[in-house]
Amino acid sequence: MHLHDFWFLLIAVLWTGYFFLEGFDFGVGVLTRLLARDRTERRVLINTIGPVWDGNEVWLLTAGGATFAAFPDWYATLFSGFYLPLLAILVCLIVRGVAFEYRAKRPEERWQRNWEYAVFWCSLLPAFLWGVVFANIVRGVPIGPDKEYTGGLLDLLHPYALLGGAVTLVLFTFHGAVFTALKTVGDIRLRARRQATVLGLATAVLAAGFLGWTQAESGDGGSLAALCVAVAALLAALAANQRGREGWAFALSGVTIAAAVAMLFLALFPDVMPSSSDPRWSLTAENAAASPYTLKIMTWVAVVMAPLVIAYQAWTYWVFRKRIGTQHIPGTGAAGGPAASGPASAARGH
Repeated sequence: MHLHDFWFLLIAVLWTGYFFLEGFDFGVGVLTRLLARDRTERRVLINTIGPVWDGNEVWLLTAGGATFAAFPDWYATLFSGFYLPLLAILVCLIVRGVAFEYRAKRPEERWQRNWEYAVFWCSLLPAFLWGVVFANIVRGVPIGPDKEYTGGLLDLLHPYALLGGAVTLVLFTFHGAVFTALKTVGDIRLRARRQATVLGLATAVLAAGFLGWTQAESGDGGSLAALCVAVAALLAALAANQRGREGWAFALSGVTIAAAVAMLFLALFPDVMPSSSDPRWSLTAENAAASPYTLKIMTWVAVVMAPLVIAYQAWTYWVFRKRIGTQHIPGTGAAGGPAASGPASAARGH
């Protein structure tokens, strides 16, 4: 395997890890309005992800940094052509992080309600926009002979991309509902399981259309195998959720996300950004890669650092593994509360 092929694979793994982990973060944020019935239940949902949401975003930073270093032409074309949707995602991630921390800084109902809406919308929009971005990457966008994006914003908003956005939004919300059922106790746990069933069925319908469309246009044997794994894992996750096997349901919903991302990257390879203007102008893993010396140094760094980061994050999840419920929220009967959000308050909620 050439080093540029290895780094294509590693970047695919990084995006898989990001969508697996940040996917349920986004899903829980959306569920603060779809599932939670009152402020206390919204605090429970926020506290389930309080200790881990910021660590999950490290995978995004790593994926972006690896793309910049290993495939500078891919990075340049991607971030210039997709500037507005990526900027919107960045702003949402910033506002959502601020909302987690600022929500409980003042006791006024309006203050807390506005930050709760920020958590909801800044979880929903990135969950949708990531699907739009990756659907366009796989299908191809207008790229000229100088490797520059030649289209506009409207070129990114076509039926295939919008369907991709709908799939990631519903899939991440399903993933978040399964995670909520795994991490909570009481009535909210039961309602999360029921919500997961509805969301899982909706995901199955939308994903069948999107992944089938992808396979028909760009797929091969490898992507077809990944598609079959994604479908089987989603159905198994639904079955496990129905039986109350929440740990298995969460693991299988994660496998669904991983297989779906794998299918997209398998359908994309050896391109990294196909050109819809002329296939000869497509960016490939070979012509968009950095120098072999750069890739060699990066490989040694990745071999040393990646296991340490994964081990630390696994330890974090182990420490904050217990379930929480409304009875764990201080001052449950109050409108506000001093420990409403953020990693520290989530730790106290446990």
